[in-house]
Amino acid sequence: MARTTAALLAVLLVGAEVGAQELHTARDGYFRMVGSYFRIAQSEVAILSDWDLPPDEIPVVLFIARGAGVSPEALVALRRSGRSWVELADRYAIGARALYLPLREGASAGALAAAYDAFRATPVGEWPSIHLAESDIVALVNIRVLSEALGVPAEEVFRQTSRASSFVELYELLVH
Repeated sequence: MARTTAALLAVLLVGAEVGAQELHTARDGYFRMVGSYFRIAQSEVAILSDWDLPPDEIPVVLFIARGAGVSPEALVALRRSGRSWVELADRYAIGARALYLPLREGASAGALAAAYDAFRATPVGEWPSIHLAESDIVALVNIRVLSEALGVPAEEVFRQTSRASSFVELYELLVH
């Protein structure tokens, strides 16, 4: 009985170690892709990841920083002080128009259906009045980066989002 328990525990520990290693490998690939997309050194992405930001938020930092002409470090400091992505996008005038990804008519926006209903119901000239949720901002930036960096149509990335619990995991699904 003790041998069976020890063997089972060893199998579980090895399985957990392999799972953690696969997640680390996927995260590294995701960070390489993000760095390449934003044309920054891998070491800069690594520094951002060391600041206790969720991996899914690193492209948001870089997207807003690039659009606003501010340093990623300044955004991280504001984020760590409690500011939301909604507040930061508003502060730096990164609105719905900058975040919007065109989808062909009838394509599903999945979890972003409410945001896309707002886009469809609002004339383009009034898009600055569209208020996106924090999760919408994170998703739209990540979907854009994944689509453009990997050469995968945005509709496909939207469709695959339901299969992943994070954009690191979605990256892994899209490259394999």
